[in-house]
Amino acid sequence: MECRKLIFEHLAESLSIEQVAGIDEVGRGALFGPVVAAAVILPQIAVLPLAEAGLTDSKRLKPLQRQVLATQIQALAIDCRIGVASVAEIDRLNILQAALLAMQRAIARLQPQPQLCLIDGNQRLPQLQIPQQTLVKGDQKSLVIAAASVVAKVWRDRLMIRLAKRYPGYGLEAHKGYGTAQHRQALQQLGVSRQHRLSFSPCQIDSLPNCNA
Repeated sequence: MECRKLIFEHLAESLSIEQVAGIDEVGRGALFGPVVAAAVILPQIAVLPLAEAGLTDSKRLKPLQRQVLATQIQALAIDCRIGVASVAEIDRLNILQAALLAMQRAIARLQPQPQLCLIDGNQRLPQLQIPQQTLVKGDQKSLVIAAASVVAKVWRDRLMIRLAKRYPGYGLEAHKGYGTAQHRQALQQLGVSRQHRLSFSPCQIDSLPNCNA
């Protein structure tokens, strides 16, 4: 990540804001499993080392790169927390509100609480009492948001690999719950499980069996 993309970190420093948290979520478009958010507070001393290590939007990184960076982020961070919204909450609230809930939960667990939250996207957290700033494509423009993106992605991917053993046949270890052709074909053959999002249209096909596993 180029230094010019650290404008929000530099702005926070100029305003003497030391505890800036980056928040991002993953799994919003998946058909299976929870939506997961991460909240990360980085010390200023970690910004350039992580930038030089290639930290950027998790979608632009290969799995091994993400894993290495996630370990570095967790070692350097002042604090790093995960928030999760379950499949039941996704189906009850809708995916947007569940994603915001996961972000809220991640922030609430931070110690210390940040002075400013930088949130990926354009949706503010309505219940958040801490000053916040949304940033569209924030994981490409802010290193602390990119850090949250990587941590959340690695955490959720590992969860999907574990759940693949409990729910075999769907190919979760490969597609991580997203609606690939392989996953959709498995849905036709196996039906939906307890971890499929029934509010998502690909999981609502009348002909799908319900395995209730």
